[in-house]
Amino acid sequence: MPQTRSRIFDDFARLATDAAGMAQGVRREAETVVRTQLERLLATMDVVTREEFEAVRDMAALAREENEKLQRRIEALEGKLATADPVATTPPISRSQP
Repeated sequence: MPQTRSRIFDDFARLATDAAGMAQGVRREAETVVRTQLERLLATMDVVTREEFEAVRDMAALAREENEKLQRRIEALEGKLATADPVATTPPISRSQP
């Protein structure tokens, strides 16, 4: 009888090990299927990738910095114009085209 119990436990342990291995295989397969379906769905939704998003974000930050520099430059030039001789700062006469 002890040998029978030992064999039953061995068989049960082997079955449990096989079931765990099979469950891991099923999990990996399910992950692959879900990932593939999500990638296909995102491709049809025209969603940007992280790399594209980060590139545009960096471009926007550079443009913002450039705009701030230009704004400061404009303000400095306007300040100079405000203190300059009014005759020298008279705007030119615009010529309209016929």
